[in-house]
Amino acid sequence: MEASASDDVDKLKSRFLSAWHNMKYSWVLRTRTYFRRNSPVFLLGKCYHFKLEGSSEVFPDDLETKTEANGDACGTVEEFRKDFISRIWLSYREEFPQLEGSTWTTDCGWGCTLRTGQMLLAQGLLVHFIGRDWLWPNALDIYRSEADFWSVNSARKLAPIEASYVDHMNYGTTSSKPLHIKDYDENNQAEFYHRKIVSWFVDHPSGDFGIHRLIKLGKSSGKAAGDWYGPAIVSHLLRKAIEESVDPELRGITIYVAQDCTIYSGDVYDQQNGSDCEKSILILVPVRLGGERTNMEYFEFVKGILSLEYCIGIIGGRPKQSYYFVGFQDDSLIYMDPHYCQSFVDVSKKDFPLESFHCPSPKKMPFRKMDPSCTIGFFCKNTQDFKKVEEELTKVLNSSSKQNYPLFTFVNGHAQDFDFACSPLFEQSDLFMEEDKTRLNSYSAEEFVLL
Repeated sequence: MEASASDDVDKLKSRFLSAWHNMKYSWVLRTRTYFRRNSPVFLLGKCYHFKLEGSSEVFPDDLETKTEANGDACGTVEEFRKDFISRIWLSYREEFPQLEGSTWTTDCGWGCTLRTGQMLLAQGLLVHFIGRDWLWPNALDIYRSEADFWSVNSARKLAPIEASYVDHMNYGTTSSKPLHIKDYDENNQAEFYHRKIVSWFVDHPSGDFGIHRLIKLGKSSGKAAGDWYGPAIVSHLLRKAIEESVDPELRGITIYVAQDCTIYSGDVYDQQNGSDCEKSILILVPVRLGGERTNMEYFEFVKGILSLEYCIGIIGGRPKQSYYFVGFQDDSLIYMDPHYCQSFVDVSKKDFPLESFHCPSPKKMPFRKMDPSCTIGFFCKNTQDFKKVEEELTKVLNSSSKQNYPLFTFVNGHAQDFDFACSPLFEQSDLFMEEDKTRLNSYSAEEFVLL
């Protein structure tokens, strides 16, 4: 009887918490992100320079240049906007089917690291299927209607708690049409994969990389819906999700997670050269950029990483908030913020709306505010790419002021050659120190401003 009463209290508590988070993260105060006119901006390996542009409102004249571009700039303000908006944005969602073993129908307030991990994986899939140079044709339409986007998506009413527990039995009904590449001509195959990739992240039990799938995989490590997930744990969840996917489109890609900040080349080659074909590989490297706080001496290393064409971003953030870092300008990191609550989208329907999966505005934050725990991601199309990545990363690591204590290393051979057993799914190492774990266990999301 007491156990039943306790369960009822927990359910009621989670319902009220869900309602509060849905309201809290559904309202935003629109602000402007400023960029320096005379400083280069790097976005996932591409460099943009705005000094020939004339918008003094967005790029103030009274700010001095502190960095120089490493090579020729490749674009203007408009091209940067289009490139940024083309990246897939995965934010908090509400009103999705109830997560197994819980009463949660939203991840607001606790799922931000899962969302940033999803964004990094989505970028890797975009590069794999479409290429880094792909740009969404409708990207600038979102930018031009940015004010309408935020006003429409912010004008929400707090519905009764019961409204959060909607019936999704009609998901994928006969009126829906699954995506097939044969339905698209050659010129529109990029759009087919664009929609296909987004559909893999649907917040439904059928989604290969949706929140339901990741939560189910997390149970193996003692995690549950509503818990906080670290960057390293999320890396292993993504690896496991790729391994267990049955979609034939995903047979040509795999994920390798570095062990103890070491990339074993033999293990990478083995994963790339499977029994059926050579696979593309996402290399995820969980690291710490300092002790309790981020060491500023690592900033040049982080900038070097984000300048590489093989980089697919960083799962990181500031204490108690996770962000997806995609670039930098001067001493500030550029990121995509998952802390915005949007409604569930039924991606099984033909021509489902894509606007809520693309962020209209970038955000910036000083590097010094970054939490030291993060995961860095790289994409290698084939073994030749991996060799180039190893060479480029070695140069970056050697050029760092911390070259005697590198953040991670490459080692020839296999982990087992060094009597290091391959770790099961996210064993104890979420890379947080004890004081960090204590701090994060008392996690409560702070108020923030989303552009």
